[in-house]
Amino acid sequence: MDDRKRMGKDKEGVIFPVAPNSSELSESYLDFIEEIKKEIYNQRISIVIKANSGMICLYWNIGNAILRKQKQEGWGTKVIDRMAKDLKDSFSDMSGFSPRNIKYMRKFAECWPDFEFVQQVVAQIPWRTNRILLDKLDKQEERIWYAQKTIENGWSSAVLELQIESRLYVRSGKSVNNFSVALPPVDSDVANQIFKDPYLFDFLGTDMPRREVEIERQLTEHIQNFLLELGQGFAFVGRQKHLEVGGQDFYIDLLFYHLKLRCYVVVELKACDFEPGFISQLNMYQNVVNDILCHPDDKPTIGLLLVKGKNQTVVEYSLAGYQNPIGVAEWKNQMAKALPEELRSSLPSIEDIEKELE
Repeated sequence: MDDRKRMGKDKEGVIFPVAPNSSELSESYLDFIEEIKKEIYNQRISIVIKANSGMICLYWNIGNAILRKQKQEGWGTKVIDRMAKDLKDSFSDMSGFSPRNIKYMRKFAECWPDFEFVQQVVAQIPWRTNRILLDKLDKQEERIWYAQKTIENGWSSAVLELQIESRLYVRSGKSVNNFSVALPPVDSDVANQIFKDPYLFDFLGTDMPRREVEIERQLTEHIQNFLLELGQGFAFVGRQKHLEVGGQDFYIDLLFYHLKLRCYVVVELKACDFEPGFISQLNMYQNVVNDILCHPDDKPTIGLLLVKGKNQTVVEYSLAGYQNPIGVAEWKNQMAKALPEELRSSLPSIEDIEKELE
């Protein structure tokens, strides 16, 4: 019988092909590749049952075995090319054994040395998403944070990449607020993590809105992107929500309901820097929403004031004494900000374009 077609059995009776003898390979490598093949065969059933987690645990085992052997035997990277060929020959019906992907397996095991954590967390997200965590992030604490947020929020790989590029980890929990004194400890911790600073509205394009009404209109036109930037749990209720107070008319810029916090969120937009009087107006809106719109089971309405710029000390003093939970954060148009100054100054303004059209 041709050596290439010889079959063997492991101790559990699982049939697997036996690799041919080769004078070019050391006995150590031949034993090693047989162990890897056995591991793959033994995991195939669990891969069918729990496709993603089983596959990722298998990838970790392969990567960890490579690291261990390279340390023990002093193997170089060329062994990965040989492994890719041998595994493809033996498992032609399985994808994922390219040299590039096997190198990812080794890096995966190197970055996540704790197999228990792998099973509980990163094995619950797709392999492509795991590769983004490896490629885009260098710090382990950030990898852990984004992995957990991916599971919590159900992010796709594309959304994860977007959140990493927007530096969500750095921005989360950075708004200036009074949550610690206005909310119970549990709700305060959750709210503090939900709100961020700054908010990035790069989807608005390169023209910087000059008035609040322009910002509102563009945000509602791009509501899906806006909700993504706000974060998981926000449900859009309405724009320019009418309130009648003492015979006078008032309008909330944007009104949301947060499903996890179980409360309304009043968002006020300002196309200018922070002024202390903005807090008083937002606080009044919250009082009215609490009195008119809230169900008895709803928690106190949270206010979010978005401004173009702020002095943190001034904001902190302005918030002192208010019982309603209020957060203050900046909003930025990253696309416009990213343009070189000389290019930004050469772009026509909205007024110039309108004049030209006329």
